[in-house]
Amino acid sequence: MGFFDKKYCDVCGEKIGLLGNRKLEDGNLCKNCAKLLSPFFSDRRQSTVADIKEQLAYREANKAAVQAFRVTRTLGGSTKVLLDEDAGKFIVTPFSRWQEENPDVLDFSQVTGCNLDITESRTELKEEDAEGNERSYSPPRYHYSYDFHMIIHVNSPWFDEIRFRLNNRDIDQALARGIFMQSDEDRRNTVEYREHEALGQEIKEALSQVRQNVRDNIAAANAPKTAQICPLCGATTTPDANGRCEYCGGAVQG
Repeated sequence: MGFFDKKYCDVCGEKIGLLGNRKLEDGNLCKNCAKLLSPFFSDRRQSTVADIKEQLAYREANKAAVQAFRVTRTLGGSTKVLLDEDAGKFIVTPFSRWQEENPDVLDFSQVTGCNLDITESRTELKEEDAEGNERSYSPPRYHYSYDFHMIIHVNSPWFDEIRFRLNNRDIDQALARGIFMQSDEDRRNTVEYREHEALGQEIKEALSQVRQNVRDNIAAANAPKTAQICPLCGATTTPDANGRCEYCGGAVQG
């Protein structure tokens, strides 16, 4: 087949326009189907047609989870981590009208870790001498900027991490203070830097805590039950899953 031969999407069957093909391991995918995949998915080229169809089925079912999602806590800046603490679920989205974007709804139990990645960039500043040639300052001066990225590690069939930027623009320390700070402590001791660092730590601590709560609840549910005396009928009983006496149905005090 030639380069300009017509191609058809192996998922929906529609003809693929020029430059609209997204290659799969064993077929082709149109850009419209590609838009329906999770925004955190990055292994398209290593995926088969069957893999993509399975993920699109999951994404369609995810719409119901989005409609049922009720925000009880909001974390983050332009990209937000939304928690539904009652249902034990969360969403990561940059959209204000997120219900229309079908964001992935994940369980707290799917979180396997959380990290704040702070990247420092440094560019040396130069001055011009009398002849117009650039030369280093003595001592050298540098322009520093920082990026804050949140990385949420998850157990999902479609992706293993959610990575997003906390700051909307580079955090420029030289311009922020109007001076060229040389020590690490000075460069990190600005309001904007501290705000984003605290924001990242808040997200990390919140997700770590809800993950631990889920694990504690599972451990408690699986723990062997001990016999107790029912305060109503006086029988020695092993409480059922609802904490009630197996003989009279009364509530057993733990």
